[in-house]
Amino acid sequence: MDTGWLLWSSLFSLIGLAGLTYGRRQRRAAPMLIGVALLVYPYFVSSTLALVGVGLLLIGGLFVGNRLENNL
Repeated sequence: MDTGWLLWSSLFSLIGLAGLTYGRRQRRAAPMLIGVALLVYPYFVSSTLALVGVGLLLIGGLFVGNRLENNL
């Protein structure tokens, strides 16, 4: 197992846990669902580059989804 992959997956899972917790407490769907996705997707990605790419896209979606729900 690659050390970089392990560190990146831990970082993205930690951010996912924060998003899930925030979404549950605020009763918002977007941060909660993206938080779950950030927690789960490292199990299915074996490449470090793909792990970072998908993780950054999901974190971007976390911010965009949160802004969209704030504007509604």
